[in-house]
Amino acid sequence: MTIEAPETKIVENARVACDGSEGALGHPRVWLQIPEDTGRVECPYCDCLYILKGHEDG
Repeated sequence: MTIEAPETKIVENARVACDGSEGALGHPRVWLQIPEDTGRVECPYCDCLYILKGHEDG
């Protein structure tokens, strides 16, 4: 059995909402704040990684 890697999304705003992107199969909507120093944040429910545009290499 293969486990799929979490999704990675490049975003332009430091505040993002995540709901699992699967409609009824997703999770409760949570608001995440991307720290300026790291430029990335991971959803605690689905492990989706949000990267602030300009921080893709770091």
